[in-house]
Amino acid sequence: MDKKIRYTYTDHHNVPIYLDSIGFNPRELDFERPEGYPYYHWLQTIDGEGVVTCIDQTIYLKKGEGLLLPPYTAHSYHPHYEITSTWSTVYATFGGQAVDKILDVLYMNQAAVYRESETGVFKQALGRVFSFLHAQDKETISESFIRSSYMYDILMTIKQYGDIRTELTKNHSFSRVRPIVDFLEEHYSENIGLHEMSEHAHLSSQHINKLFHETFGLSPYAFLVQLRMREAKRLLLTDVSLTLREIAEMVGYNAVSHFVSTFKTKTGMTPKQYRDQHKKD
Repeated sequence: MDKKIRYTYTDHHNVPIYLDSIGFNPRELDFERPEGYPYYHWLQTIDGEGVVTCIDQTIYLKKGEGLLLPPYTAHSYHPHYEITSTWSTVYATFGGQAVDKILDVLYMNQAAVYRESETGVFKQALGRVFSFLHAQDKETISESFIRSSYMYDILMTIKQYGDIRTELTKNHSFSRVRPIVDFLEEHYSENIGLHEMSEHAHLSSQHINKLFHETFGLSPYAFLVQLRMREAKRLLLTDVSLTLREIAEMVGYNAVSHFVSTFKTKTGMTPKQYRDQHKKD
């Protein structure tokens, strides 16, 4: 592979584990995600070497190694310029109603670097997915189930053939904040705030605020805004018939102007510009 490849999916249907995106980048660039990514993230080096900063640690990601990150884990990465000018990577992002339980059973529920015990097995697992996706003409419900099985295969390959090289310090506060995150995932479209979070979790507002800052480095409200922006992006791309007013209401904003200004602040473009740019792509 020598050209950039990216597949993204916004309609995940009702599967226990789903593939959100998968891609290959022959020339990885500098990247910063101070708020993390809303899904689990597998990043693997194909050629060259990368430098990843995550949970106050610096990791050198070499060929045949991959990094598994839990959702909303702040991180940044770039090529290891002292060694190479290019860094080729493949990645997969994934989620699902059963993904947490699956990773708990596999003892893969925290950030870690895995080194393949047999040369090429990680790459082969992702290559099988690329081959399948390349052959598809259109997305169907049955295809989403097949993608789910491929994502499960990737995880089992990592578990079977991956040796943990570096296990990042586990963020114990995530397990405590997860029920609130699940609550926000379900109710982000409603008029909720810190008071509702406090009532749901039976914790004080101050304690919830402290937990979110410890876990994600941002306030509970900023986290809620992040969820709303993620859903807004999905709606903008999956149903072009929806008006901005309809999307604003669906993600928890009563005023379109507030929604548009928030979207532009978070993404650097208006919702219309985001939708138009995707059409061009």
